[in-house]
Amino acid sequence: MGKHYTAWEREEMERLRQGGQTYRAIGKQMDRSGEQIREYFRRKQKKAQTGTSLEPPKRKGRPRKDPLTQQCEYKLRIKELERENDLLRSFLHAAGRR
Repeated sequence: MGKHYTAWEREEMERLRQGGQTYRAIGKQMDRSGEQIREYFRRKQKKAQTGTSLEPPKRKGRPRKDPLTQQCEYKLRIKELERENDLLRSFLHAAGRR
């Protein structure tokens, strides 16, 4: 998934970018692709605009017309935990630990 940058790498990228270097030139110096550097600065700018580093995930699908009752919420949570349990059990079986 994402690349993690050390504090030194982040400072160096900032310094080079403020010096007028292109993403591609910074990428060559940092042994990364220009696309990775561009993506780093895009994410940084987005965080600065929203003011938060972590946003809650956006909900998918159509919103509910009626709110869930507490009992329905419990049933959904139980199903979710059962799926997670089955997944972990199958992983352990595949890993040969069970």
